[in-house]
Amino acid sequence: MPSKKKPATARASGSILKAATAQPPLTSLRGVANWRDAAAWLKARGIEDVECITPDLAGVPRGKMMPTSKFTSNTSLALPSALYRHTISGDYPDETANFRYEPRDSDLKLVPDLSTLSVVPWESDPTAQVICDVVGTTGEQVPYTPRNVLKNVMRLYQDKGWKPVVAPEIEFYLVAINEDPDYPLHPPKGRSGRSIVGGQGYSIAGINEFDELIDDIYHFSEKQGLEIDTLIHEEGPAQLEINLRHGDPVQLADQVFLFKRTIREAALKHGIYATFMAKPMQGQPGSAMHIHQSVVDAKTGKNIFSNEDGTPSRTFFHFIGGMQKYVPSSLVMLAPYVNSYRRLTPDMACPVNNAWGYDNRTTAFRVPISEPAARRVENRLPSSDANPYLALAASLACGWLGIMKEIEPTEPTYDTANEGSIDLPRGLLEAVALLEDESAFEDVFGKEFIGLYAGVKRGEFETFMQVISPWEREFLLLNV
Repeated sequence: MPSKKKPATARASGSILKAATAQPPLTSLRGVANWRDAAAWLKARGIEDVECITPDLAGVPRGKMMPTSKFTSNTSLALPSALYRHTISGDYPDETANFRYEPRDSDLKLVPDLSTLSVVPWESDPTAQVICDVVGTTGEQVPYTPRNVLKNVMRLYQDKGWKPVVAPEIEFYLVAINEDPDYPLHPPKGRSGRSIVGGQGYSIAGINEFDELIDDIYHFSEKQGLEIDTLIHEEGPAQLEINLRHGDPVQLADQVFLFKRTIREAALKHGIYATFMAKPMQGQPGSAMHIHQSVVDAKTGKNIFSNEDGTPSRTFFHFIGGMQKYVPSSLVMLAPYVNSYRRLTPDMACPVNNAWGYDNRTTAFRVPISEPAARRVENRLPSSDANPYLALAASLACGWLGIMKEIEPTEPTYDTANEGSIDLPRGLLEAVALLEDESAFEDVFGKEFIGLYAGVKRGEFETFMQVISPWEREFLLLNV
């Protein structure tokens, strides 16, 4: 696969990543073991401020910034519970039977995960960041926060002695500065002085158009201890894709969370936008977040998708069967906005089915050609606008349900799978209803999360319905 930089290692491996040799706390780029090491790490870098951040339901970083001295003095950090009940536009939906506000709007506590401590390389003053977990005021788990939803799914696998391994691939567009949302987006000018056009798939020249910006993405990433596997130019004009090395799902969700922020900051430094909208430009391909998934034995590291003789295991097929059955009902966690469903349309290089096949990119669930130790399933449905914690939680939960219920998949598809009917929800409200109606999800996601998430998504749909689109003005203004 063409890339600007050589990957540090081959990405396709089904075994658990071996723990890297522990670095002394003062030289570690990312993460420390305890608060004593954190204080020394911050002092050694002259860090003045620390950003304590956590993802909301949309995956937007929320939190507080404070002086380093306050961060290391056991200060209690709190945010209101309403943080997880507002829409992407900042509105607060009306209450329903399942969507309720906490009566007192009481606090939730931020608990820094020191393994995520890193610098913020784009800040002019020495600044660090740390991702926080969220608990109640007495330390109890808050089940509906995105990081906790994913951790709860991970525990399902851990209880069986298994460990999921994932590798996300994130597509995004570079676009020219757009100050008026009424105007369509268009590609920015590259180093040639001209806007890049389509037909640049896998083009090194297309990457080189934004050489300095991409260098900044690499530099920012390296300083945060984030490792990019490969970077390519995708099919759309100024559409890029970053592939991350495989590893633990929570750690990879953290990386996607930080990569999105990093890429946006690098783009702004060069006077352009980076967008993770699923469908930012009409007539152009959408942006996906493909997820490669395997499951290994936690003790031996062996891929449970393969038998001893290298053949696919029954667990492998049941995982696929679970995805076929349950992913359509969890699609709103993989495609969370009205815009997401503009990507999920026929003839736009995106699957609109729940089929699976070997090395078949027209299927929703693709099995790449690999050695038995690297046998995995690629979920090609998630869009890049998805909250990475919730997308990984949904995808892995569906596979887990398939294993537990021993769900048999269909026969693999060897032809084009995108011809015929669409096997997925066609819009946001339909997807929300399917999430609420699937009783099996209550045990893996929790009833409270489902109620809150569905309420927020319905609120976002109502906000969208207040906007009159150019299509309506063009075809209805003088014709109806």
